[in-house]
Amino acid sequence: MNSLININGRKIGVDYSPYIIAEMSANHNGNIDNAYKIIDMAKNCGADAVKLQTYHPDTITMDINTPEFMIESGLWAGQSLYELYKKAFMPWEWHKPLFDYAQSLNITIFSSPFDSTAVDLLEDLNTPAYKIASFEAVDLPLINYVAQTGKPMIISTGMADVEEIQAAIEVAKEGGCIELAILHCVSGYPAPARDYNLRTLVDMKKRFDQVTGLSDHTTDCMTAIASVALGASIIEKHVTLDRNGGGPDDSFSLESEEFRELCTGAKIAWESLGKVDYGRKSSEQDNVKFRRSLYFVKDIKAGEVITEKHVKSIRPGFGLAPKYLHKIIGQKVASDFKKGQPVVFNVLEAEQD
Repeated sequence: MNSLININGRKIGVDYSPYIIAEMSANHNGNIDNAYKIIDMAKNCGADAVKLQTYHPDTITMDINTPEFMIESGLWAGQSLYELYKKAFMPWEWHKPLFDYAQSLNITIFSSPFDSTAVDLLEDLNTPAYKIASFEAVDLPLINYVAQTGKPMIISTGMADVEEIQAAIEVAKEGGCIELAILHCVSGYPAPARDYNLRTLVDMKKRFDQVTGLSDHTTDCMTAIASVALGASIIEKHVTLDRNGGGPDDSFSLESEEFRELCTGAKIAWESLGKVDYGRKSSEQDNVKFRRSLYFVKDIKAGEVITEKHVKSIRPGFGLAPKYLHKIIGQKVASDFKKGQPVVFNVLEAEQD
């Protein structure tokens, strides 16, 4: 099984805390200062990486307004694809200063390329990894081109069926990608939690035998945190400085405190999974003495027969375990006992022989 990948020295897999990616996408809103602030936010909230998107409108679509190039519904309804991506794209000259800035903060930065020229740019910047967006998961030539870099690759699988996912994996492997991860994704913006069917993560891990994670487009962090319990080793989430900022992706992205909650919650969820362990835990040791045990609840004289009026199962736990109650009832005590004393085997007359 491909149970582990490594990005920039960070091991990623089920035996390690979830790898959290802050997706900047279009939330720079055309201002490089916003991009710097989002990198700061990602670092301060506890993300492992920040991710960009690298394209020009002309490398992702064409400037045509015929019906098939128009967005008819959803968040971006009424715009052409070209108009949307013209608003959303990040100028390529920003990449180097942003890469340099992230590196100065010791947070990993990489990007989603949308064509071969974007890959070439990112290679010049020595990107440590690549992310293939869901819409490009069927672009097998692009996946092959990325694979030839030999860098770790993450592929989102929104809208893809089993055969398409398998084809993307095969092309990546054949092209030279050794470290590959796949993300369960619903390509709705936003996507309702009920559409995520997180149990798919379990099947994906078994079926495709790859490091598996979640690209989450819901409007909160609950789905992402829940995914950890089902084996998500990577979580990608859009982040923004202001959900009401007016940018193409702001409205379904997390603001700082929400993203911090995701980073913290995902890591706590992973820690809570632990291992199969029926042993007594260190945090329980001080409370063992408060478990139920057998105590005298009524004074009793030497030689008297113990009845249910004399002994009960109560807290604390310094007496015999309650399972011995039936052995105690009907026995004679060897000496006097006061109410509040624990019952132990050597109180019995029979034990004195």
